[in-house]
Amino acid sequence: MFQHNMFDSHNFLLEMTRKTPENELDLIRDDEFESKSGTDIMEAPSGDDQDPNKRPKKKQYHRHTQHQIQELESFFKECPHPDDKQRKDLGKRLGLEPLQVKFWFQNKRTQMKSQHERHENTQLRNENEKLRAENIRYKEALTTATCPNCGGPATIGEMSFDEQHLRIENARLREEIDRISGIAAKYVGKPMLNYPQLPSLGPPTRSPLDLGITAANLGHQLGEIFTTSTSAGDLLRSISGPTDADKPIIIELAVAAMEELIRLAQTGEPLWIQSSENNPNEVLLNEEEYARTFPRGIGPKSLGFKSEASRESAVVIMNYVNLVEILMDVNQWTNFFTGIVSKATILEVLSTGVAGNYNGALQVMTAEFQVPTPLVPTRENYFVRYCKQHADGAWAVVDVSLDNLRSTSVSRCRRRPSGCIIQELPNGYSKVTWIEHVEVDDRAVHSIYRPLVDSGLAFGAKRWVATLERICERLASVMASNIPTGDVITSPEGRKSMLKLAERMVMSFCAGVGASTAHTWTTLSGSGADDVRVMTRKSIDDPGRPPGIVLSAATSFWLPVPTKRIFDFLRDENSRNEWDILSNGGLVQEMAHIANGRDSGNSVSLLRVNSGNSTQNNMLILQESCLDSTGCYVIYAPVDIAAMNVVLSGGDPDYVALLPSGFAILPDGSSNASSAENTNVAGGSLLTVAFQILVDSVPTAKLSLGSVATVNSLIKCTVERIKAAIQGENA
Repeated sequence: MFQHNMFDSHNFLLEMTRKTPENELDLIRDDEFESKSGTDIMEAPSGDDQDPNKRPKKKQYHRHTQHQIQELESFFKECPHPDDKQRKDLGKRLGLEPLQVKFWFQNKRTQMKSQHERHENTQLRNENEKLRAENIRYKEALTTATCPNCGGPATIGEMSFDEQHLRIENARLREEIDRISGIAAKYVGKPMLNYPQLPSLGPPTRSPLDLGITAANLGHQLGEIFTTSTSAGDLLRSISGPTDADKPIIIELAVAAMEELIRLAQTGEPLWIQSSENNPNEVLLNEEEYARTFPRGIGPKSLGFKSEASRESAVVIMNYVNLVEILMDVNQWTNFFTGIVSKATILEVLSTGVAGNYNGALQVMTAEFQVPTPLVPTRENYFVRYCKQHADGAWAVVDVSLDNLRSTSVSRCRRRPSGCIIQELPNGYSKVTWIEHVEVDDRAVHSIYRPLVDSGLAFGAKRWVATLERICERLASVMASNIPTGDVITSPEGRKSMLKLAERMVMSFCAGVGASTAHTWTTLSGSGADDVRVMTRKSIDDPGRPPGIVLSAATSFWLPVPTKRIFDFLRDENSRNEWDILSNGGLVQEMAHIANGRDSGNSVSLLRVNSGNSTQNNMLILQESCLDSTGCYVIYAPVDIAAMNVVLSGGDPDYVALLPSGFAILPDGSSNASSAENTNVAGGSLLTVAFQILVDSVPTAKLSLGSVATVNSLIKCTVERIKAAIQGENA
C-alpha cells in the first residue's frame, strides 16, 4: 500500500541536490588564469616576520605578451601536463623561467577544471528543476486519481505499486511523444498533435505504445503484407518520403523502439541466454521471452522469415560526439561502414534535434547492407532512425522498420529495434553496446555462405562493432605523428594524402564486390559457387577512375585453411609473385609502409614491381590490408609513378585514377572458425577474388567477347595459383 508521504524520500534527494555548494568562491575569473605567471604566487609572511610599522609589500604581477599566451595555449592543447624538459624548452623559446611556465600550466588546468565544474553545476540545477516539476505533477495526479473499478475518487492506498509505477511510466512516455511531435511539427508544416489520454492501466501487455494497435487503426495487420516478392532493388527505388498522415505513427514507432533498445542492451537472462561456455559475452536472444516482454513490436514474423538477434560491446578510441555525428550523417555513416553499407539515402528529416546537437533527431531512411561477395543478396531496409541523449549522459541511436506503412512494396528484411548505445569514457574513449535484430528471408543465400550468415558474422552486431573498432584505430593512426613511414614519405602531409588515397581505393573495391542492386552480375558458366561473374560499366568524367569501359570480375570459393593464414600469404610482398600474374614473377619491394592499427596486418604499403617485362618495370602498387575478428581484406591498385609522387609530396589524391582489385577473406562460419584473427584453430575460409580491368579507353566502344574471355582466364589462373600455393603450404 502507498502511504501519503511516498514522495518524502524524493523530496529529500531534491533538497540535497538543491543545496549543492555553488558560491562566488567557485567562480574563478578566466582572465586571471590567462595573465598570471609564477611570479604572482607568493608565500604570506609568518607572524614572527611581520613588522607592524611596515606596510605590506604590494603583490607584483607579470603579464605575459600575446605571443607568449598564444604559444602556451597551443602547447596546452597538445600536452596539458608537460614534464621538466618540455617546460625548460618552452620557457627558453618564449623567454620565460621554467617556474613561470610551470605555474601558468597549473593555473590553466585550474581554470579548465573550474569551467567544467560551473558547467556541471548548471546542468545539475536544470535537472533539479525538472525533478521538482515532475514531483509536483505526480502529486497533483495522485490527488485526482480515480478507482479503476467504479470510476469514483480513489485514495492512494487503493492503488497497487505496479499500477502506480505504470501510470508514472505512461505519463513519461506520453510527454516524450508530445515533445517529439512538437519538434516534428516545425518541419512537416502542421500543428502539434494532441494525443488522447492513455487508457486505464492494466497488465503490461496492454501498453498504448504497442505498435500493432496503431497499425490496426489503419486497417492493416502488421506482418500480413509480406506475402509477395519484388525484383531486386524495387524496394529502395520505389520508396518515397512519408506522408503527413504517416508522420505521427513514425514518431510513435521511434519512441517505442528507443525504449525497447535500452531494455535489450541492459537486460540479461532470461531475455538473453549464453550461447558459448568459452565466451560469456556471446549471447542469444530468447525468442519466447522476447515475445512476452515485447508482445506486439512491429508485428508478427512473416511466413518464411527467420529472426537474427545479436548483442556486442566494445571500447573504441573515439569520443561520443564524433560517433553520434557519424551515425546521424548518412554520408559519413556509409563511408565509415563501407564494407557493410553499400548505399544509403535520407528520404526526409523530421527533426534535426535540439540545442545544436542530434538529441531528438529523427530521419526517415533507406539503406542496403552487404557482404563482400556476389553470392549473398543484399538486405534492403526502409526505416526511421532516432537519436536521443538519456538522463545518465549516454546517447542512443535506434533504427526500426517502416514497412508496415507501405502496403504496396515488400521487403525481404525487416529491422526490429536495432542500434547502439554510446557511453562516454575518459581520454576520448567510448563504450559502445550494439544491438542487431532483424527478420529476414535468406533463402537466396548460396549454400557455402549460409553457415557464415547463420553465425551472425555476416550481418550481426559483432561485425558492426569489429568494423567500428578497426576504423577508429585507423583514424587514430591518421592523426598520430609518431608512426614511422620509411624514407619515401618525408612529410605528414604526404602521409595523410597516401592514407586518403588508400581509403578511396578500399571504398571503391567494397562498392563493386558485393551483390548490390546498383549493378548486375552475369555468370559466365554453370551455377557453381566458384564460377566467374562479370559486369561492365562506363567511366566518364570521373577524375578518380581512368576513362573507358571497365570490366569487373569476381569469384568466391571455399578453402580448408584458416582465414589469417590466407591473409598473411596474400599481403606479403615476398610471396606476391606466386599468385600475381601481372608481376611476371618479378621481385616485389616495399617502398613505404604505414601502420594503421594495433594488428601488424592493418597497414598501407607502396610496392614496386621489378619485372623482366620492360613495359611493367618499376610499376607501383598501392596496397591496403586490414583485419578484424569478422574478416579481412587485401586490396591493391596499380598507380602512375608521376601521380604517386604528387601524393607523396602532400598533393590532392582525389585526381589519381584507380581501378582497385583484391581479396575479401571471411571465416566459413563453422564453430571452429568463429574468428578471422585466430590461426590456431581448425576451420575453413571463404575467399572472394575480384578484379577491375580497363578493357577499352573509349567509353563509347563495345565490349568484345575476347576481353571477357581474357579476364575470365586471368581470374581463374589466379585462383588456381592461390589454391596450389596455400594448400601446398598447408599440406
